[in-house]
Amino acid sequence: MSSEESSAGAPSGAEAPGEIAERWSAQRKTELVVRLLRGEPLDAVSRESQVPAHELESWKRAFLEAGARGLKNRSDPEERELTLARAKVGELTMRLELAEYLIEKRGFADEWKRSKR
Repeated sequence: MSSEESSAGAPSGAEAPGEIAERWSAQRKTELVVRLLRGEPLDAVSRESQVPAHELESWKRAFLEAGARGLKNRSDPEERELTLARAKVGELTMRLELAEYLIEKRGFADEWKRSKR
């Protein structure tokens, strides 16, 4: 097998039937998926890379779903509301912690705890 063939095929030390499959890097998976998206036949890519066709299809589906999420319009009103609400909760939490600290520092902790009941 030439070095060119090994770089295009399965990861070095491709497993025999029954052995644990080696992990493929995200970059290598992407290269194979892009080949499929450019129109190369699934069976040819599968045969050359020694990756089962169903796994290539799974990678392709995951790649396209992630791409769709990446293109999602970030100016969605609900997303903006959620971001603002999270910021407000963070601000109020900090204010509450500061107020509790000042109450304790000024010696009103016992009185404040009684009034909370």
